[in-house]
Amino acid sequence: MLLVIDVGNTNICGGVYEDGALRHSLRIHTVPKKTEDEYSSIFRAILSDRGIAPSRIDRVLLSSVVPALTGAMEEMCRHLFGVAPATLGPSLYSRLPLEVTNPREIGADLVADAFAAWKKTGGACIVVDFGTALTFTCVGHGNAIRGVSIAPGLGTAVNALSRDTAQLPYVQLAAPDSVIGTDTVMSIQAGVVHGYVGLVEHLVGMMKAELGGEVKVIATGGLCRIVAGLTSVFDSVDPDLTLNGLAMIAEYA
Repeated sequence: MLLVIDVGNTNICGGVYEDGALRHSLRIHTVPKKTEDEYSSIFRAILSDRGIAPSRIDRVLLSSVVPALTGAMEEMCRHLFGVAPATLGPSLYSRLPLEVTNPREIGADLVADAFAAWKKTGGACIVVDFGTALTFTCVGHGNAIRGVSIAPGLGTAVNALSRDTAQLPYVQLAAPDSVIGTDTVMSIQAGVVHGYVGLVEHLVGMMKAELGGEVKVIATGGLCRIVAGLTSVFDSVDPDLTLNGLAMIAEYA
């Protein structure tokens, strides 16, 4: 079995693949100060709950945008699964059929997004990933990642409002019925959720114009469904795109 692990700023996501298919997935909160022993206990418990013995995992591909946790996760894999994980980074990018421009600048998770989308669409595409950051990863009509646009994620925006203002509370993200808020919660939801719809549509439109020709747009990330139902800009929505990209890349590791 293949285990892919995506260490993000907010969550650590994992996927267990067998015969090329995603059999189980997991999501835990990212805590940079946890040790490899603590994460070993967490992963062991979750896999056990899914009926998977650690000994059945014979390959691991790790993607991390949290440098403080990368070493701990690598040690966890060696200890728990008895295998040295392949870690997605510039040394692996050169083996991929998709060219990664600025390999030391782009996040490994965005490379996984782009690779999965490129394989899925067979051509030019844009991946909009709704995570801690809202990212737009652009693959051109050739076989290269053209670049990325980055904005604060929806959750990050809501957290900032609550943290940096005296009277605005933290609210749960949801699309209100109207963009004209009649109370504080609805006002924040309207501004953030519907405002981000406009942001997404504007950036995607400009990217498509720069690329020219047919360009497919895929939404992914933990918060993608909040916005996806409010716009027709997406050709597909795939919450597991990053994990699937990592599983595809594992074949080149």
